[in-house]
Amino acid sequence: MITAKRLDTVQEYYFSKKLREVAGLREQGRPIINLGIGSPDLAPPPEVVKALNSALSSNGAHQYQPYKGVNELRNGISRFYEKFYDLKLDPETEILPLMGSKEGIMHISMAFLNPGDEVLLPNPGYPTYSSVSKLLEAKERNYELNAENNWLPDLQELAKKDLGKVKIMWVNYPHMPTGATASEKFFRELTEFAETHEILVINDNPYSFIQNDEPRSILKKNELSDYVMELNSLSKSFNMAGWRVGILAGSQKNINAVLKVKSNMDSGMFYPVQAGAIEALKLGISWFDEQNKVYALRKEKILALIEEMNCEVSDKQVGLFIWAKTPEGKTSEEVVNELLYEYDIFISPGFIFGSQGEGYVRFSLCASEELIDEAFKRIKK
Repeated sequence: MITAKRLDTVQEYYFSKKLREVAGLREQGRPIINLGIGSPDLAPPPEVVKALNSALSSNGAHQYQPYKGVNELRNGISRFYEKFYDLKLDPETEILPLMGSKEGIMHISMAFLNPGDEVLLPNPGYPTYSSVSKLLEAKERNYELNAENNWLPDLQELAKKDLGKVKIMWVNYPHMPTGATASEKFFRELTEFAETHEILVINDNPYSFIQNDEPRSILKKNELSDYVMELNSLSKSFNMAGWRVGILAGSQKNINAVLKVKSNMDSGMFYPVQAGAIEALKLGISWFDEQNKVYALRKEKILALIEEMNCEVSDKQVGLFIWAKTPEGKTSEEVVNELLYEYDIFISPGFIFGSQGEGYVRFSLCASEELIDEAFKRIKK
């Protein structure tokens, strides 16, 4: 069979290929330390696991579930947004639970993009924004981010360009991979930009609570704009990456558009997973405080490791990663391969996040202090 032409536009996800290589090295007996992937190694909250287990014996637990999730989950998301973002969302019309926010990137794009529409993508940024745009035959337009502008887009410069064919703009604050944050003022300016140019701006927001004292939402507190939506996730904040629980928030009009796609793509989220998510969303700030104590200790050790490698780094980053500039004269791939093949340490090269990521590497905080200590000893030798 001849595959669809759309597959010619994308490659297998970098981590899909690279982790096979890492697995192969481990099978050869190499003691690889993985500091490359943002998959939380810490356990979910105990009450969340208990809720999942209890729900397994609930009546109807193994049947199809509502496409919009059960009422208790949407209500839980609404209360969560009010508690932590000071934002009231209608659980019936302005919230859509997802099987992971990665699903949402595809569903939003399918709901709003036609072939030939243009999409503004952050450079550096999450590679899936690009892959999904290509699969839907949209035209990519990168907007460059850099350290000099705190990894924020220059909206004034963007406004000078021809944006007539742009349909969607992806943003991601707190930003991955750089750990940069956006202020409320910037989010207001971005919303005005979206409304002025009639572009749907989506903020991908899974890192709000990790190493960050000021979680923010891009959504306006008084009225939801038809030109702004937000993705969120329980994967990072509650150590539930494999559970696949995401959130989409936006105006009723936009939620309904995405639901048209979603309801034709799946048959609802497994009820016990929803039951666990409901419990997670009830947790208070103390949960995040305790998680961040662990990450703070790991971050300190990662920064020492980075210093030993002669990389440049800012200690003001938030989120689950540390973004570091490579030593003078070395590419990101050279640094990654040197660590992998000489020291049995895997980190992520910056180039996979876009051309603006070249010259940087990314370290994950999803490894124990003991493993980070071992990585430091190997480098120190």
